[in-house]
Amino acid sequence: MPDTDMSKYEKKIIIRSIRLEDVDEIIALGKICFPNMDPWKREQLVSHIRIFPEGQFCVEYEDKIVGSCSSLIVNFNEYDDQHTWDTITDNGYITNHDPDGFNLYGIEVMVDPEYRRMKLGHRLYEARKELAVRLNLQSIIIGGRIPNYHKYKDAMTAREYVQAVEKHSIYDPVLSFQLLQGFTIKRINTSYLPDDKASASVATLMEWNNVDYRPKNKRIYRTAFPVRICAVQYMMKKIDSIQDFSRQVEYYVDVAADFRSDFVVFPEIFTTQLMSFLEEKRPDRAVRRLATYTDQYIELFTQLAVRYNVNIVGGSHFVEENGDVYNVGFLFRRNGTIEKQYKIHSTQNERKWWGISDGNEMNVFDTDCGKIAIQISYDIEFPELARIAVDNGANIIFVPFCTEDRQGYLRVRYCAQARAIENNVYTCIAGTVGNLTHVENMDIQYAQSGIFSPSDFEFARDGIVGECDANIDTVVVGDVDLEILRRSRNTGSLRQSSDRRHDLYRIVWNKKN
Repeated sequence: MPDTDMSKYEKKIIIRSIRLEDVDEIIALGKICFPNMDPWKREQLVSHIRIFPEGQFCVEYEDKIVGSCSSLIVNFNEYDDQHTWDTITDNGYITNHDPDGFNLYGIEVMVDPEYRRMKLGHRLYEARKELAVRLNLQSIIIGGRIPNYHKYKDAMTAREYVQAVEKHSIYDPVLSFQLLQGFTIKRINTSYLPDDKASASVATLMEWNNVDYRPKNKRIYRTAFPVRICAVQYMMKKIDSIQDFSRQVEYYVDVAADFRSDFVVFPEIFTTQLMSFLEEKRPDRAVRRLATYTDQYIELFTQLAVRYNVNIVGGSHFVEENGDVYNVGFLFRRNGTIEKQYKIHSTQNERKWWGISDGNEMNVFDTDCGKIAIQISYDIEFPELARIAVDNGANIIFVPFCTEDRQGYLRVRYCAQARAIENNVYTCIAGTVGNLTHVENMDIQYAQSGIFSPSDFEFARDGIVGECDANIDTVVVGDVDLEILRRSRNTGSLRQSSDRRHDLYRIVWNKKN
């Protein structure tokens, strides 16, 4: 008897993460599910995928998206009891997502009306529960709509309505469903979602507790998350070999390790010191000869990071790739792994004398001390880059720089301090001093390396964690506290992230093809 082809009868329901190509379909789904409410904006959904892709689910049935849900992680204790949907979602952009928070907060669930009674909503809730268990989160919290309340609001209060639903004397399509999913009512928020006319703007704050939650002391009792930074003010002087360079570099790393630093930061293109023994007068040829030392540079810094147990921001170095030369910043983690950030904005001098090409990617790197970004010198003078980095989770922006006069140095410094204030982030600048009399186009050097904080009561006075004296061979060591930074973003005097007018303007990263 021949086998029956069962595949033609299959109709698969797939629960998966939302992808960028799904955005338009989800916007259309929202208009069907909530015709009298404002739908998602494209930039909001893109922000969800960028910031917390694991928390965004959709239901795919016969190659069509018929349901979706969105969420973020918060430390719920930091929010007011009567918070609104706009507050808890940062106006729908979830830039307040806290990877170290305790609670998964559900901000939207929708199912196409034509596909209800297929338990699609239940499947989405189960996906959230599995995520909460996998991430070891304490609970899931939701602000639930009560869309049938408008029929009863003249006869009973919201609390009376909710109690009637709990007793099954009134049916509410959302609240009744959420109660069946194991959620319990914590309180009633009276002005949760202004455009939800069916619920009279009221929502039930509900919680599902993760019985598998395992408390971690370092999260529950953390009062501080100090990170120690050592910024090198590197002396540019003539050397006779790469061994001389290695000895000078190791000296600074040793100093940083003696101070038990988490990061040591070197300046931009400080490896041009190697040109002092290359004896090449033409700048364009000199940088290509310098690029031949890339492997030795990477090997040296990788070994130092592991041996001294310190993360090294290795300044920047000229790297040749496919015939083009780039100014590249490197991160050498103390576990031996390596990352790189291309300088995005080359200066006129770099293009004219050295033929440097521009990079096209803005990266944020994970470290054992949180997320960081590297923006090389001129890049810090473009505020969009810092905004993108912080929106992607960066807590510290390291700025290796090389400037020849006070005016150039002040441009870097003032912009680094401005970025710290604008984005509630720490910044650190590290520059070169001295001179290379034997190297063409490496003129005088001017620097005053420093570590900067936002300007608020919780941080260092004047927003300066520490700074070197100008133009001497030295380092500056300072502690920044990522826990204070996290709290400040939610409770500070000014909260630029949440106060941004997304309805008026936004930053879009156009990736080059």
